[in-house]
Amino acid sequence: MSELINNNQRRKELLKHLILQLHEGKAADQVKQQLVRMMGKVPYGLVVEAEQELIAEGLPAYEVLKLCDIHGEALKGVVDLSEAQEAPPGHPVHTFQQENRALEAELESLRALFKEIEEADDSADVSAQWMKIHQHFNHLMDVDKHYRRKENLLFPYLEKYEITGPPTVMWGKDDEIREQLKNALEALSATQTITAGEAKMVIELVLRPAVNGVDEMIYKEEEILFPMCLDTLTANEWYEIYRQSDEIGYCLYDPQDVWEPEGIELKPREEYAEGRVKLPTGSFTVEELTAIFNTLPVDITFVDKDDRVRFFNTNSERIFDRNRAILGRAVQLCHPPSSAHVVQRILNDFRSGRHDRAAFWINFQGRFIHIEYYALRNEKGEYLGTLEVTQDITKLRKLEGEKRLLSYEEN
Repeated sequence: MSELINNNQRRKELLKHLILQLHEGKAADQVKQQLVRMMGKVPYGLVVEAEQELIAEGLPAYEVLKLCDIHGEALKGVVDLSEAQEAPPGHPVHTFQQENRALEAELESLRALFKEIEEADDSADVSAQWMKIHQHFNHLMDVDKHYRRKENLLFPYLEKYEITGPPTVMWGKDDEIREQLKNALEALSATQTITAGEAKMVIELVLRPAVNGVDEMIYKEEEILFPMCLDTLTANEWYEIYRQSDEIGYCLYDPQDVWEPEGIELKPREEYAEGRVKLPTGSFTVEELTAIFNTLPVDITFVDKDDRVRFFNTNSERIFDRNRAILGRAVQLCHPPSSAHVVQRILNDFRSGRHDRAAFWINFQGRFIHIEYYALRNEKGEYLGTLEVTQDITKLRKLEGEKRLLSYEEN
């Protein structure tokens, strides 16, 4: 056993050395030749461990991300999948794989259209092919749901096993692909009539990189990520991912198979410990929940189904006065007689189901204030009460353009 462990450690160190050679500028095909000569097939788990250790040892994740495609090129055809598990129909990995098959069909169609244009005379009108390309790229945008399920459902479980480096790199690559697809759609939308010569330039500069990005990610998922995840996650964890996948949706594929592994026990999560306020999507301590309500940049007041005031938050910039004396008080009595009839009408409309929200905006002490009332209902649609949310939107109304760089505003 110790000999096997030592051998695996030596192979991992060799793999790390070869990956570092890529970062030092060595060509991917040369590194691949070395891999084949010195290691033969590389176990998929070893690739993840090597990248994880390199990042832990100081290689910046952004540097791994920068050369992610070169890593993939060097490892393509070298990764050993002979011991990889197979996911049954309905399993989250099976769904991911079926989505990848649908994505590959889109990529194949796009490459065929690219070839038609490349073989055409530069002066030829290729507007018809351009429209078809546009349609296929619209389909490719559906990959966002595939990536979001991976990032928001799969990666959190990997982090539980302290596998953080490769998911971080892959998430960064997902974002690059999203941006490439967005740029491709903008280029395709810029014109409806185009010659082959013009189209060839756009294909090489904008469209093909997006196609290659999607294709490379399919390889990285199926050759490395999914086999490693199947080895790592428990049946209970996979079932949690399965149950939550519908909330995000699917990419170019509609799963038909019901999957429910035998013998699973859905145990309460660790955060659902005693002393925490338990909600369907998480939990808080009372201290945490109080801090959240009092940090929100809005005034919140909750009125129960019997029209009694039951809660208000106390942020530092509260717009309208609230004090504990109003708790348990009929909300109609908390407003001046001149507006009490409006409050009553809102409550009546919410209680009857006629309406679910009512908004107002006013100028108040030099500020522009937005006030909105929301009907609260349970899953059966039964009325639970009303939430009043008041916000000073004076500064928000003045915003223009975009802010993408970090800077802190002085209070």
